[in-house]
Amino acid sequence: MLVRDVMSTNVVTVDANAAVRDAVGRMLDAGVGSVVVTKEDNPAGMLTKQDVLRVGHDHDRPLSEIPVYAATSRPLVTARPSEPVRVAAARMFDEDVHHLPVAEDTALEGIVTATDLLAAQDDLLAEAREDAEQREEWDA
Repeated sequence: MLVRDVMSTNVVTVDANAAVRDAVGRMLDAGVGSVVVTKEDNPAGMLTKQDVLRVGHDHDRPLSEIPVYAATSRPLVTARPSEPVRVAAARMFDEDVHHLPVAEDTALEGIVTATDLLAAQDDLLAEAREDAEQREEWDA
């Protein structure tokens, strides 16, 4: 199974120069826990609920006064739509991220979240079983 099979294509974005308050408004309106931060229409970072809590605490200023780029998670960890889901899931685990933008070169194509992986777990398990059965046949 490939990343393109499980990713969401309706990605919520916010410009790096916007205020964190605007980004929070977008998250609330869309019912999501993160936004992809863009710079010149290219993915440049992620802003998550956790990032908002951290920057609000650290800066002790209204969110309307804090630019998104000051709160953005860096470096940006991405996946390609053509890579196997298990590779993207391993990257999410290794990098300790729950939201993985999907991009081909610099073009944002979607996003994979931990929730997307949970929703696809039955299909992923079936695929893993098939791979194991094929390996057993080759070893026989």
